[in-house]
Amino acid sequence: MLKRIVQACFLIIGGALGLFLIHDLLRLITLDDIPLLNNPYISVILGAIIFYLITFWAIDYVIHFVKWMEESLVKAPITDIIFGSAGLAFGLIIAFLIGYSLNAIEVPVLNTVAPILLTLIFGYLGFQVGFKKKEELLGLFSKKKKLVEEDPKKEVNNAVKILDTSVIIDGRIADICQTGFLEGSLVIPQFVLTELQHIADSSDLLKRNRGRRGLDILNRIQKELEIKVEIYEGDFEEIQEVDSKLVKLAKITNGVVVTNDYNLNKVCELQKVSVLNINDLANAVKPVVLPGEEMNVQLIKDGKEHNQGIAYLDDGTMIVVEAGREFIGKYIDVLVTSVLQTSAGRMIFAKPKQLTV
Repeated sequence: MLKRIVQACFLIIGGALGLFLIHDLLRLITLDDIPLLNNPYISVILGAIIFYLITFWAIDYVIHFVKWMEESLVKAPITDIIFGSAGLAFGLIIAFLIGYSLNAIEVPVLNTVAPILLTLIFGYLGFQVGFKKKEELLGLFSKKKKLVEEDPKKEVNNAVKILDTSVIIDGRIADICQTGFLEGSLVIPQFVLTELQHIADSSDLLKRNRGRRGLDILNRIQKELEIKVEIYEGDFEEIQEVDSKLVKLAKITNGVVVTNDYNLNKVCELQKVSVLNINDLANAVKPVVLPGEEMNVQLIKDGKEHNQGIAYLDDGTMIVVEAGREFIGKYIDVLVTSVLQTSAGRMIFAKPKQLTV
């Protein structure tokens, strides 16, 4: 079917060119005195025949080019096509208006060459601006900005949650979604999926396992949980780092970045982007332990200091027991002496109860 369409296009182009150019060509080779050849219908037929013969050589190249263009357009996100086309149309309109104004200048070369150059330049610039600035244009027309002004708290709750690579690999996000603490929809950018795939394909065994775990977590969220999951197909080609792309996407969509990366957390805070840190949530829900409370723990290893023993709560909180080395491997009652909260988590210091009696 495509081959027939291309051949028909060649016939139409050949007939049109034959109508306007065959007479001049015959004059050039001194055959214009033949009455039959001066007939416009004959000129159209000759042009069509010439271009039809050309198709036997050029049709494969044309079909290959058309199929390449078709595949490129099918793979491209619809927003890229729409905004690129809109930018191209706007650029051509600007080029036409400027070229029309130049017609008032009676300079033959300027009137002939300038419109062509303006069409090429402004058409290219319009397409590039529409293609690369589509996210900002979408954000410009988004209604979410009005919601922020009316009710900021409601907007934060219902805003899209943009997941970064670290929080996907961590895995706790699936459990949090299952409990219903996250509202709104989850957005997984395509560039995060690409980075996750690179990690899963790594030659390093540890990285490969982490990447595959992240992909398994995403499959679980999509298939088993009721929360809405969206894949963001866009990209920011001018930005190289994934963290910077996440911040840019959050600004455009008024979304919230979900992470457990300390550095990304700080960058979001500096750039006034809402962020939810899984580690902060985990620290907030840990049981409150006060000095003087009694606990029963199992000492499992030596501490860094002399005669110390180390134990852990179920949530991973470390308990440093003074004079607890001799009780390693045993369950004992301890009294909490102090609690230290650090950026890495919570640390509890205690002493064996029998030594304080």
